[in-house]
Formats: sequence, C-alpha cells, structure tokens
Amino acid sequence: MSTFSRLTSALAVAALTIATASAQTPASPALPSETPATLQPVVDSFDYIRREAMIAMRDGVKLHTVILVPKVAKSAPILFTRTPYSANALTSHANSSHLGPILYGYDNATDVIVEGGYIRVIQDIRGKYGSEGDYVMNRAVRGPQNPTPVDEATDTYDTIDWLVKNIPETNGKVGILGISYDGFLPLMALVNPHPALKVAVPMNPMVDGWMGDDWFHNGAFRQQNMSYIYEQEGTRSNQAKWWTSNFDDYDLFMQAGSAGELGRRHGLEQMGFWKKILDHPSYDAFWSEQAVDKVLAAQPLKVPVMLVHSLWDQEDIYGDIAVYKAIKPKDTTNDRVFLVMGPWHHGQEIEDAASLGAIRFASDTGTYFRRNVLRPFLDHYLKDDAPASNVAPVTAFETGTNTWHSLQSWTPTPQTKPLYLQPGLKLSFTAPFKSDAAFDEYISDPSKPVPFRARPIQPISYDPGYTWSQWLVDDQREASGRTDVLAFTSDVLTAPLKISGQPIANLVASTTGTDSDWVVKVIDLYPDEVAGQPNLGGYQLMISADIFRGRYRESFSTPKPIAAGKPLTYRFNLPAANHVFLPGHRIMVQIQSSWFPLYDRNPQTFVPNIFWAKPAEYQKATQRIYHGPGEASTIELPVITTP
Repeated sequence: MSTFSRLTSALAVAALTIATASAQTPASPALPSETPATLQPVVDSFDYIRREAMIAMRDGVKLHTVILVPKVAKSAPILFTRTPYSANALTSHANSSHLGPILYGYDNATDVIVEGGYIRVIQDIRGKYGSEGDYVMNRAVRGPQNPTPVDEATDTYDTIDWLVKNIPETNGKVGILGISYDGFLPLMALVNPHPALKVAVPMNPMVDGWMGDDWFHNGAFRQQNMSYIYEQEGTRSNQAKWWTSNFDDYDLFMQAGSAGELGRRHGLEQMGFWKKILDHPSYDAFWSEQAVDKVLAAQPLKVPVMLVHSLWDQEDIYGDIAVYKAIKPKDTTNDRVFLVMGPWHHGQEIEDAASLGAIRFASDTGTYFRRNVLRPFLDHYLKDDAPASNVAPVTAFETGTNTWHSLQSWTPTPQTKPLYLQPGLKLSFTAPFKSDAAFDEYISDPSKPVPFRARPIQPISYDPGYTWSQWLVDDQREASGRTDVLAFTSDVLTAPLKISGQPIANLVASTTGTDSDWVVKVIDLYPDEVAGQPNLGGYQLMISADIFRGRYRESFSTPKPIAAGKPLTYRFNLPAANHVFLPGHRIMVQIQSSWFPLYDRNPQTFVPNIFWAKPAEYQKATQRIYHGPGEASTIELPVITTP
C-alpha cells in the first residue's frame, strides 16, 4: 500500500471514530435566557404617562411623537415642540419617575411645563431619528424651492389635528415653542395654522441662513458650522461625527486652505445641503424664497406670537428681529406680536442666566423671563380659565444698567447719531475737520487672519468644558493690540449713553485688493479698574458686531470685484443692541478684515466662488479707513435721549 493510501485510510478511520463518539455523547443543556421577551416597566409610581405614536401625515409618512401626560392632567393644554434632535433624547434627560428631571435640558422650559401642568409633546421631524420620510435642512414651504405637497407647516397642521383628537386629557388648545432649529419650526406653524394652535413662541429661530443666521453673514461663510452639516445630514440619527486632525480649529481650517477644500477632505459633498451651499454662494432665489421673514410677511397674522431674542446670540442673532420687523406692522392693535430681548447666548433663556462669561447681570434673568413673561403669556392663551396676562408688547433687558423694562414698542423712536471715526484712532460725535488726516490703514494678510477669539480655538460644542456659547462676550483686547486691527476709542463718558436698536456701519474704505471683508465691532470699554470684579478692568465687551463681504457692496445677488485703491462706501446693519454705556466707560470701534476661523478667509483677490479659491489667490492688501470731510466713516448709533 502506498504512503498516500495508508494516510487516506487512517484519516477515514479517525473520522469514523470521532463521528461514533459524537453520536454517543448527549447534547449539553442550554441555559434559558434571563431577558424577558418584552420588558413591561412598572411605572405605577411615575407622576406622568409616556406614550409614543407614529402619526400619519397627509402623504402617508409617519412621524415619531413622544407624548408626556401628567397623571393629574384633566382638560390640560399641550405644549408642542418639533425637532431634528431626537424626541427620545429631549424627553430622557434623566432616568426618573418624575416629569421634571426627564425634561430638564434642551429644549424644555422645564419649570413652565411642569408647574403649569402642561401636556408635553415632542416630535421628530420627517427624516430624523424615529420618523419616516426624507430629511431636508430647513425644508422650505411648498412652492418654487419645494415642489412636494408637504412642508413643515403641513406636518405641524396634521400633527396638531391628530393630537387634539387622540389625547383625551387635553382641552384642545395647543402652543408651539422651541429654540434654534426648533424655533424655526414654530414659525413654519404660522403658515396656514391649525385652528387649535393658540400661540407660538419661536426662540432664537433660524430665519435667513444667508443674511445673518447659521450659514452666512452678509455673504461671509460661517465655516465652523460645516461640522453641523456633516453630522446633521450624514445619518438619520446623527451617528456620523465630524473628525478633526488638529486641537486648534484655527490650524484645521488654515491647513485646508478654502472651505470647499476642507469639505472635500471630509467627504462633505455627500450631503445634499452642502452641495446647495457650494452652488449658491450669493443671495439668489434659493435663499431669498425660503427666508422665513419674507414668507411670513406674505401671510395673514392669525396666531399670537412671542419672539424671544438673545442679545449675545452666537448662532442666530439675525432672525427673530427680522421676523419682528416683517410681521409687527400687521399687529394694528399691538396685542398679537410680542418681543422679548434678554442678555443671553443662544438658548440661555431656559437656563439659569445670572451671567454670561465674565459678565454678571445682578439677577437670574432666565428665571425672571420664564416666571414673569413666558409662563403668564402661555397660560393666558392656553388655559381654559384664561388668566389675565400683563405681559407687555416688548420686554427688554437693558445691559449696562442690568434692568428689565416693559415697553409698548421697540424701540421708542431713537435719534440716529453718527459716531465719527477720527484721526489718531479717536471716536467722537463731532464731524471731522478739513485739516484732519484723511485715513488710517492696516495690512490684511490672509496667511495670518485675525482670530475671532483667543487661541487655541475650540470647535462648536455645548459639551462641558467648551465655551462656544460665550464668544460674543469674549474680551476683545487681544484683537485691539494687533497691527491688522484698527481700534478707535472715545473719551471717557461723563454721562450715560443709551442705545436701543440696530447700529449701522457706514464705512468709507479702500483696498489694494479686488475683494475684501469688513468686520465692525462696537465695544463697551470698561474703566481701567472695576471694584469687585478686577477681571473686568479694561475689559472690551462687544455690544454689536458683524461682518460684510465687500463683493456684495452693490448687490447681494450679483458679486462684483472691488475697484482697487478707490474709497467706496460700505453700509450695513449691525445686530440689535439695548445697552447703556455708563459714565467712566468709553466706546470703542474695532475694524478688521478677517474673523477666523468662524468665517472663511476672503482671498482679497476677486474669484468667482470663494469656496474654491486657490492658495495663490490669497493675497495681502492694504486697507484704508477714511475719516476726512466728505469721506467720513461713521457708526450710526440708535441713541435714546431721555426727556
């Protein structure tokens, strides 16, 4: 027998032996699973009932909705929020048998909800988390930008219709409220509102993403929000996370060069909204036709609205004021459109808000708002006994003096007073003289852009340890010491100066480039020493600040090169302020040409699309700010003069 045959025979015998042994060995018993097939939580001790529903919209798509009903509820109104941020997460902030702890966090005014005995409803918008359908960032109303039969307005209508018919504990009255994206959605509810919708409270809403909210400000792209787009659209449940290769966002964005290139390196062009941004860098129909203030200006005013504005909103500082201007003229009886202005960052009104960064307000302004404004306002429109409300048409916190004011209008007609930029980096309400120097200048170098805050610069985050929410109250003294920032300063004030409204930048400027950004900051310069708060000695607190992309000087929709070396006027609104510059303080105005990396760098060479600017196109430029007669640069302040 050959070696191969002997080996084959041996293997066959071994296999037969193993098979025989296996047949004689009994099978091992299986341990039964200790996990129940379906867990039935025991919730008898809970003070609320949790229900979940998949509510069908008119096109058949079902939206995941969480309904929290206090066990004592009877004929109770509904407070409704629609969100792209997970209804389950917003109703599970704690593992608790009590309603308060599970709601305490974004996006819940918890004390108002719990103490008011409201039924709380939160819904995932279509395409996000537990809801069916396709997600579209800030889905436009039906029309040119949305040819489908559904939008956020119809989804809100259909949901409210279901809620009032299927929640036996309700009185059939619904209020809608929310912050940021969740604040954009109550505005959409005002388009053909359901009859059961009795009040809307949009807080810090996204309104016009190009003019001054999340995506652009006056044409300058807010590139640090690229991570939000990636995470919001990458997956239904935000599981894909933006990644970085640098501790300092300044380095991350500098190394990529342009925002378009950074997006390419991250695969961001897989996201539909990013492709739209790349295709629409200017204010064309894509942006203007879905701007919510314009949409609502064309709608009848059927539902009382309270717009809540944060004076230091680092994300959506434009929108609510724009909506207020658009719809307030419809309020002929001054009892349908309300405005609240608080000293907050984005969304801080639902938190304890005694301070912001280094700035203290002498009281918890968040609790004041919820207790004295929001709660009585909602109760008045939603409770069956309709308690009286003494909420004023305007409730405004005055920074500087740290006082609340109830007003019949905003603002009392201010006196627009030009604050002149003067030679020697001075500020004055006196016009310049002929003999004065014609301009001040600086070199703007895109290879060394001005940081928008002290480095290392953190990414956008609300997680513990991150200070993104505070950057608008950061001390600006580091910027004032740079050679590429002009800092004009007034004399010490001997009397209080109050401004209420939107300052207007009126720059006469030239550049040796063919494009340029202009950043203007109105600053309260504190005394050299401050008793009780030594860290505020010499503090430079921004009161109102914004950026303008020079290519849009003549038209937001049609960019044009800037005539190199020619003094031109750049006129644009700054964000709303309600502030008193106190005696002993000074006013400062800073001017610069970059605010990085919050905004993308202007190459200072005109290119068709800055998203794809090449390294060689980023060039130094000499920037001149003119202040002589006939070419006077001013900041027009909305000064309130007391009788």
